[in-house]
Amino acid sequence: MKQRVPVSQIMSKELITLNPKQSLYEAEKLFKKNNIRHIPVVENLKLLGMLSYSDLLKISYADVDDSDEAEDNSVSTVVYDMFSIPQIMTKAPLTVSAETTIKEVVEILAQQSFHSIPVVDHDEIKGIVTTTDILNYLLEQY
Repeated sequence: MKQRVPVSQIMSKELITLNPKQSLYEAEKLFKKNNIRHIPVVENLKLLGMLSYSDLLKISYADVDDSDEAEDNSVSTVVYDMFSIPQIMTKAPLTVSAETTIKEVVEILAQQSFHSIPVVDHDEIKGIVTTTDILNYLLEQY
């Protein structure tokens, strides 16, 4: 396996982002439409925080309805009206630079129990690296 490979080689560069003024409804739609679990919250390319799908689930105390009328495990609209993205996102998340090695990122993910880390250079978000990106990299190596 290659040594000292920078995370820029495997990170997702075409980002789906939210701005802090968007609604939680919009966030849920982006999660589902793109089959992703983490979305950077940005303003003018500056990272403000990270929103995860599990953040949405944590604020939901609505029962999941298995009937055909339920919109695929959607969270109660009442709950989404009570909160904003800045209220539930992780503020000032840990970040890495594009030159950080994959090994260093794996160590951070393992120690912190994270599943994604934003990649930031010169105060601008450049990408995001997730556990899926790392697993895909490992599959390519074998």
